[in-house]
Amino acid sequence: MTDTRPGLRSGATPLAVRMRPRSLDEVTGQRHLLTPGSPLVSLASDVAGEQGSVSIILWGPPGTGKTTLAQAIAHGSSRRFVELSAVTAGVRDVRQVMEKALSDRDLFGVSTVLFLDEIHRFTKAQQDALLPGVENGWVILIAATTENPSFSVISPLLSRSLLLTLEQLDDDDLGVLVDRAVVDDRGLGGRFALADDARAMIIRLASGDARRALTALEAAAVSAQADASGKARAAADGQEAVDEDDDDQDGVDPEPAEDPAPVPISTEQVALAVDRALLRYDRNGDEHYDVISAFIKSIRGSDVDAALHYLARMIEAGEDPRFIARRIIVSASEDIGLADPQALVVAVAAADAVQLIGMPEGRIPLAQAVVHLATAPKSNASYLGIDQAIADVRAGAFGRVPLHLRDAHYPGAKRLGHGKGYRYPHDADIGVVTQQYLPDELVGRTYYSPTQHGHERDLSPGSRSCAASSAGADPGAAHPRDRADRVLRLLTPRWGVACGCVDIQIQGTRPVAGRPVANPSTSAGPASAGSIVARPCVCADALHHP
Repeated sequence: MTDTRPGLRSGATPLAVRMRPRSLDEVTGQRHLLTPGSPLVSLASDVAGEQGSVSIILWGPPGTGKTTLAQAIAHGSSRRFVELSAVTAGVRDVRQVMEKALSDRDLFGVSTVLFLDEIHRFTKAQQDALLPGVENGWVILIAATTENPSFSVISPLLSRSLLLTLEQLDDDDLGVLVDRAVVDDRGLGGRFALADDARAMIIRLASGDARRALTALEAAAVSAQADASGKARAAADGQEAVDEDDDDQDGVDPEPAEDPAPVPISTEQVALAVDRALLRYDRNGDEHYDVISAFIKSIRGSDVDAALHYLARMIEAGEDPRFIARRIIVSASEDIGLADPQALVVAVAAADAVQLIGMPEGRIPLAQAVVHLATAPKSNASYLGIDQAIADVRAGAFGRVPLHLRDAHYPGAKRLGHGKGYRYPHDADIGVVTQQYLPDELVGRTYYSPTQHGHERDLSPGSRSCAASSAGADPGAAHPRDRADRVLRLLTPRWGVACGCVDIQIQGTRPVAGRPVANPSTSAGPASAGSIVARPCVCADALHHP
């Protein structure tokens, strides 16, 4: 005998479609859109179709109820309801709907609701075909999209429609849907018993997607039914063997068949149906930009765990690892800079490693670079410096190159004064000379202002050593020769002397700063005009120096 009870049926409509709400009262979630007097409720409750209604664009992730809301409105209203999918429909289909809608309105006084699913798949020209009908009220458009309408829907259509945002369903909403599907005659009809841990697993793996939750439930039920059928066949085979042994005994009327007990659905069946949680990530949509934004900001904020989390989301979503590597390189220069000069080296090395070994192993050097950057000291001084310099150039503040810096290699250049007075830094004892490098209009302009973070502490002009103080100079005072001081501080880590102080003195000026020298016993010799003289420091406290 064929089992005609509700539940799993061969060739049946998918469970998610069978369980679709028939009215707004059955809709779970989206409470912010279903308050009394809201546009959706007004549209659905206008049974006579006499109230004028505005067109609506429903924007939200998959499985949040966009199609469900549109069809619930269709069931509750006497308006003519037409459904098109932008995947298969074209301009011709849209025009046919518009012509029929205009005819029905003029001849019979019946208004038309056009539900257009996946409107973001329509080109600009196809969306333009909707404008006359929407603007003149021939149709009430309900359009659904999973992509940001600001980028995927033309502005004239947006301005003529009301944008409603659907939220991802929470666990309680998904629980209501799953429980209803288990007992409802349109669903599993009570033929299955869903274990609590299996129910929780379905909700967790669905990630707020009602369609995915019901699809997982149906697949788990199929697996559970197959397991139960296999056990029943094995039991029946065993019973036949017993019956053969009892053939010589008098027969007894069998007990009436009872309804079978509900088939249990366990976490094992759910695991077979869904092997991993749904990760919402569209490489060309909002999730792509939101996740990469959170990733970079987590590195900048030194939250290494959050940075690794967003890295994992991009990897699992199939993001191009080269894109991730490029963003890491940008972060190394923009957010770390010279506070940790190795950050850029590590970032570039990670990008090279990913290119060389590919995925999935490439996740490891990417993670190494992310951890390095997130835990490194931070500075955006280089980033701010170049942007300020570019802003000045764009504003016309560039001036002419000073004569002594101009190219003097060609015949006649010297007659023009090119290169005259240029002092070659390598001829100086410590490789630094003081001369004007910026154009006259920008003399004294500062673009790079190092922070007090990490390595940049050694580049800060305010970080003066004891030699400058002992010479009577104010350690925190600004000085026109701070550029030389900063250059010397860059070289400091390469000079391994116990007490690195020297007195850097510019002929005819006050002392600038104390700095290390390669050989403190070497005399700097007599100073020429404008040269820098280095003298060994007499400070005995090496710990005093940075």
